[in-house]
Amino acid sequence: MAESANIPYALGTFSAAGSPAFPGIVMDSRVLALHALVPECRRLGLDLRRTESLRSLFEDWAINERALRSVVAHLAAGRFHVLSAPLSQLKTHAPVEPRQIFCAGANYRKHVIDLIVDQARDPATQSMSRDERVAYAVKLMDERAATGTPYVFSRVCSSISGPYDPIGIPANVEQPDWELELAVVIGKPAFHVTRAAAYDHVAGYTICNDITNRELVHRPDLKAIGSDWVMGKCAPGYLPMGPYVVPAAFVPVPQDLRIVLKLNGEVKQDESTADMIFGIPRLIEYLTSHVRLFPGDLLLTGSPSGNGSHYGRFLRPGDVMDASIEGLGAQRSPCIAAVDGDV
Repeated sequence: MAESANIPYALGTFSAAGSPAFPGIVMDSRVLALHALVPECRRLGLDLRRTESLRSLFEDWAINERALRSVVAHLAAGRFHVLSAPLSQLKTHAPVEPRQIFCAGANYRKHVIDLIVDQARDPATQSMSRDERVAYAVKLMDERAATGTPYVFSRVCSSISGPYDPIGIPANVEQPDWELELAVVIGKPAFHVTRAAAYDHVAGYTICNDITNRELVHRPDLKAIGSDWVMGKCAPGYLPMGPYVVPAAFVPVPQDLRIVLKLNGEVKQDESTADMIFGIPRLIEYLTSHVRLFPGDLLLTGSPSGNGSHYGRFLRPGDVMDASIEGLGAQRSPCIAAVDGDV
């Protein structure tokens, strides 16, 4: 993580002893408040703006990134010192408060093949053997990758929780499922962005676990309308995020990161982001052909194979999920019974 020689710093949101949350920069397992860097930046002739939150920081990301790179180099060289706190003594919150959250559905090849084979919801597959369903799903994914388009939906910001917060499992749901995902954090307003220019609009990357009430996604009473993402995904705490945003400059190949989720210590998801059907530039191009994105917005890029629906095992109180993406840190999410009004 931020201790790596390849990642000089990461960004997050923290608090101490119940104090208001503040945006900070993580270096060598210590946190420096961004606002504390402003005077030193001025002394060095650096322009560091909008340090009241990470979302504000991303509003001027091109300028702020240059300032942060320079000030971090000065700090690392010992040219000046700023008061810092051990990361272990702070509460780590979800790093950014986005205006909008978008999710790429069915965007990992093996994951979608598993869903088609395991669930057999497609009428065309219901009379097939398992081997026939596998062959059908593989052919479908080949065609989709070659000629198809991404599928993107939105979810609500009130479902966000921190990377170590407990997740309340409602008593009235049957199939709460995990979906670990690489999330893109937008760093520049984006509308009608081409694939070639897509990465220019990315500030960095973080980790999200897109918890889903699997049995509530499909509405049998409203088949013509489609999926019910509000009931399926938007419960409070159903989107653990973080712990950090790692700037894009320190993630040179986001399409080849290992993504791992363990349930009670047992590996359930273990895949590379290379298994995406549509890569990050294609997702940004597609989404911005219809929607305007703003700095701090999140684009979740899909979840790899190994969800609970594949194993026939869903989340329940007492479970603990450990989730990590190479170079971006790790989450630890204990599951508890949700109590009305408490989550």
